[in-house]
Amino acid sequence: MATKKASKKSAKKSSAKKSTSRKSPSKKATRKSTAKKSAAKKSAAKKTSRKSSSRKYSPSAGKNVEREMHEMKRGRLKSGRSGRKVTSRKQAIAIGLSEARKEGKKVPAKKS
Repeated sequence: MATKKASKKSAKKSSAKKSTSRKSPSKKATRKSTAKKSAAKKSAAKKTSRKSSSRKYSPSAGKNVEREMHEMKRGRLKSGRSGRKVTSRKQAIAIGLSEARKEGKKVPAKKS
């Protein structure tokens, strides 16, 4: 009797091993396909980022903007025609970029 139980247990274990070995290839296949999909997404993202590889603004143009921001914070920055104090951050940046353009630094053209 004891030998029959032992043989049944070993038969169950071997069948369980077979069933798990059957399931694992399908799991591996799905893992591979998801890995391929994620790799495709990454390559697509790289393609879009390659378009803007060069700088839009030169480092020296950034320094001009930095200097104008510093003057604005100290209350020394004044607008061109009226001579009023500049209080807007955006206006200070615009003045810095405008001066950089006049000096011939790499700055994109005005939009409007």
